[in-house]
Amino acid sequence: MSELPPADLPQPADLPHAEPHPNSAGIKRLAVLTSGGDAPGMNAAIRAVVRTATHHGIEVVGVRRGFSGLHRGDLRMIGPRDVANTIQRGGTVLLTARSKTWRTPEGRASGAAHLREWGVDGLIVIGGDGSFHGGYYLQQEHGIPIVGIPGTIDNDLYGTDHTIGYFTAVETALGAVDKLRDTGASHERIFVIEVMGRHAGHIALEVAVAGGAEEVFIPEDPKPVDGVVQIVKDSVAKGKASSIIIVAEGYPGGAQGVASAIEAGTGLETRVSILGHIQRGGSPVSSDRVLASRLGEAAVYALMDGVGGVMVGRVNGEVVHTPLHETWERRKDVSRDLYRCAMTLSI
Repeated sequence: MSELPPADLPQPADLPHAEPHPNSAGIKRLAVLTSGGDAPGMNAAIRAVVRTATHHGIEVVGVRRGFSGLHRGDLRMIGPRDVANTIQRGGTVLLTARSKTWRTPEGRASGAAHLREWGVDGLIVIGGDGSFHGGYYLQQEHGIPIVGIPGTIDNDLYGTDHTIGYFTAVETALGAVDKLRDTGASHERIFVIEVMGRHAGHIALEVAVAGGAEEVFIPEDPKPVDGVVQIVKDSVAKGKASSIIIVAEGYPGGAQGVASAIEAGTGLETRVSILGHIQRGGSPVSSDRVLASRLGEAAVYALMDGVGGVMVGRVNGEVVHTPLHETWERRKDVSRDLYRCAMTLSI
């Protein structure tokens, strides 16, 4: 015979799911799309949006191929079963694309007309700064409430500690670095490895520390590449037979420029490896799945609360709202403490 739970433990009626979130805005139907570059965890975010909305009696319209699909009317109803068995999948089941047409007032007007035809009360946009620009102007011009969910591996959006896909991209890049270190040590070579990050060095910096790199080059600190020559010479003098150099793609000259400087200055054999789009694929790690699930739920709640023109993010473990325009207008710097750590440990 089971015992009754102690009186001080939460009872079923006290649990968070016992009380539905109030729908003060009267949202009856919302739409969701993914736009721009795909990121691991986007499917988890879509799933969270659909299931949170359904739990509160709200219908969901899925927009295929991002804003490109929206201005062409590529929409369909989706429900909980449509997102079953997707939380572990990379990419996006709604597909994604970039759209030049959406950059025009006519393109946005066409998309707004399709949303009105479908009776949509608000749109959730999962993507990066380009996607948020598209959503921001849609709301400004046509009054459709927009809530953004940060889905980009670059982790470059202000208003959230991390973006969906970043954790997985770091793990993917780190796995490649570990393998390249093995072959570099076997052949006594220097490997210059380029990771993604057009304007941000978050991936490069974290991979450099976790991978034990001898040097890292990021867009936020465009230091002269000549300095790496002395670093490599010092490493050889200390008895290191191989070295790993991490370069963010946005660093001037990229990995090839760094490698050329090393070979010219040392005469040592150097290999370049550009990891590229492999970092966008693969099953999302648990941190991305949890982040996407929390932010997908939060995006629906924002619309239910009558909040639009914001991105939902997580800062210090809490969900926060940031005006869409601030996500790209305000700069998100890399961790300078982590940067110092990378330099300290590279001896």
